[in-house]
Amino acid sequence: MGASLGGGRRSSRRSFRLMADINVTPMVDVMLVLLIIFMITAPLLTAGVPVDLPKTNAGQVKGDDQPISVTVDAKGRIFLQETEVQLDELSARLRAVTAAKPDNRIFVRGDAGINYGRVMEVMGQLSAAGFPHVALVTQPAAESPRKGAR
Repeated sequence: MGASLGGGRRSSRRSFRLMADINVTPMVDVMLVLLIIFMITAPLLTAGVPVDLPKTNAGQVKGDDQPISVTVDAKGRIFLQETEVQLDELSARLRAVTAAKPDNRIFVRGDAGINYGRVMEVMGQLSAAGFPHVALVTQPAAESPRKGAR
C-alpha cells in the first residue's frame, strides 16, 4: 500500500516505519459481546424462590446494591437467597455472608398463605443473631379507586 512510483534514491532503499497506533477495534468488539451477554443473563440471575407476597400500600424502601433475602415459602421452608436452610443454622450462615458488611439490610419474604408465626420465628432468629436492619418485602397493592371518584 505504501509503494512509491517516483524514482530517485529513496526508491532503491526500503524504508518502513513502525506503526505506533494501538488497534482497539478487537477490544471494543469483545466488550460489546460481553455487554450483550451480561444484559441477557442479568435478569435470569434475579430469579429466586417463588412466593406469593402479600399486597400492601406501603412505600418502597431504598435498599442496598446487593440485598440479602430470606424467604419463607408456602410450605414453611426457609431459604437464604436460593439455598434452603434450617432455622437453627440461619444466623450462622448469615454471619458468614455478611462478615464483610455486618450492617447489610436483610429482606424477609413470606408467602401470603404461610402462618404469620413462622415468619415471626425467622425475624426473631435474625433479631437474636444481632442483625439490626431487617425489612419485610411485599407487593404493591392494586390501585383502588378513591372514595367519591366516579
